[in-house]
Amino acid sequence: MVIAVEAHRIAYMALPKAGCSSVKAALAQVDPAVTLPPEEEIDVMTWHAIYPTSRFRPHRWKRFGPDWWRFCVVRDPARRLMSCYTDRVVDKRDLHKSRKLRRGRVDLPQDPDPDFFFRNLRAYAEASSSIKHHCLGAWHFVGPRPLDYDRVYKTEEMGQLAADLSERVGQPVEMTRENRSSVTLALGDLAPATRDALRPFLAREYEHLSDFYENPLG
Repeated sequence: MVIAVEAHRIAYMALPKAGCSSVKAALAQVDPAVTLPPEEEIDVMTWHAIYPTSRFRPHRWKRFGPDWWRFCVVRDPARRLMSCYTDRVVDKRDLHKSRKLRRGRVDLPQDPDPDFFFRNLRAYAEASSSIKHHCLGAWHFVGPRPLDYDRVYKTEEMGQLAADLSERVGQPVEMTRENRSSVTLALGDLAPATRDALRPFLAREYEHLSDFYENPLG
């Protein structure tokens, strides 16, 4: 499903761990088709219930023609991958929700350190649908090259996105930080062997987003 605000002819494809909670929150504020719950009941999951994230499907995207303003937001692939660990493993403890891990079907620790997690990323993705969803390559969500949008924003450009949305809808749009991790992790914090293990995946990701980011691993 494409995230569409019919009243303003806005179409957005969400990339997990690339500011999608913040963008969904901003769109919900200006979408007359959305009825928000009481403020005290709103949390980050509210926005994902209103606008579920889905994978890119060319036949669905094609129906949003020239009279629609179509955009996506991308993030530096290494930073996006590190955020999967800090948010989904550390903060939200998704591995403790995995039935396969809880029942011992998969012999992996539920609280791995970053190096162990990333060296076993494929196994963790197979054990947890949430981890798989948040670690999938960007092309699954924003589509193949060349990216077919009126504007592709980097997460560093969220202020500009807010300004552009404001102009589009004719009212101020606030872009808040909706899902900040409690801890930080950088690619350089990982052991050299771990970075080597991630090199093939990141090479594909940086190639796909080469118009926006350079691969720090060369």
